[in-house]
Amino acid sequence: MLIKLLRLFPPETAHAITIKLLKSNFNLYRNQPKIYKSLNQTIKGINFKNPVGLAAGFDKNAEVINQMFAYGFGFIEVGTVTPKKQLGNEKPRVFRLVEDDAIINHLGFNNKGSEEILLNLKSFYARKNINEIIGINVGKNKSTQNDIDDYLYGIEKLGIYGDYITINISSPNTPGLRDLQLRGKIETLVKKIQKKQSEIKQLDHKPIFIKISPDLDDEQLRDIALMSLANNVNGLIISNSTIQRPDTLISNFKNEVGGLSGKPIFLNSTILLKKMYSLTNGQITLIGVGGVSSGHECYEKIKAGASLVQLYTALVYKGPKIIDQILKELDELITIDGYKNISEAIGKST
Repeated sequence: MLIKLLRLFPPETAHAITIKLLKSNFNLYRNQPKIYKSLNQTIKGINFKNPVGLAAGFDKNAEVINQMFAYGFGFIEVGTVTPKKQLGNEKPRVFRLVEDDAIINHLGFNNKGSEEILLNLKSFYARKNINEIIGINVGKNKSTQNDIDDYLYGIEKLGIYGDYITINISSPNTPGLRDLQLRGKIETLVKKIQKKQSEIKQLDHKPIFIKISPDLDDEQLRDIALMSLANNVNGLIISNSTIQRPDTLISNFKNEVGGLSGKPIFLNSTILLKKMYSLTNGQITLIGVGGVSSGHECYEKIKAGASLVQLYTALVYKGPKIIDQILKELDELITIDGYKNISEAIGKST
């Protein structure tokens, strides 16, 4: 009922209302999440109670981490956080493609900046449960003169408060950002990040994942795979929203500027995931993102090579009850296939 009511408001207004309700500890879905032993796994030294995470973009300012864990997520990624506060692009900049179970956003890394978000992270960290795994997604300010410096600043400023860090170089809504994925540039970025890590004791062994675009061609994908293997990259998040517009879209908003997320990108993002798993010989941890709204789709991502999966758009259309449903279905699917643990299914369809 509440999800339908929120749909009456413009997308950004509905999101702001949702965050306010959560901050007041209003429970959007009253249920105690079940723990499934079959879904527990340790990745890069981190114990994940289940592989289903909240993607970056929902809790940009790290304001409702505790509240979102109550719905059963195995991990939560906050951000994208930029060094300085940023208003983002002009409104309207978020569009619901209801008929397509999709969203187009042109937000542009709007967030309250690292100083304020640091306070929120410290507050959460002070009472953090060992099973509450969070990632911190960092990006660059639109006006910055040195892209790499912004990422190094974000890592140094916020990194110790996350279980892992995500380097976002693939949003389509910040001019020039995706150029950092190009051969040479991405390797320079990775090496400087690794150097910064080695200089800070608390960050030395912390996993750093790189979030890439679904719009890369095969050559670019191969370049990133080879670079990742050569430089011992901890993991890749596949993928961000797309600038492509599938012919299947029917919503009147289908031609709005921005990144498309949700159901229409499930197939292509999963194909990309499978390709990367093959290119890296399963040696790089992959997180699958894009169009997941059921346990079956989550399982498809895992069988394509993902160790973990993230979602966001599905929450807009189905609400937080979807997490319980996904976990239950996922547990049933691996049992049917004869696996005792979800980790046994990783990459089985490649």
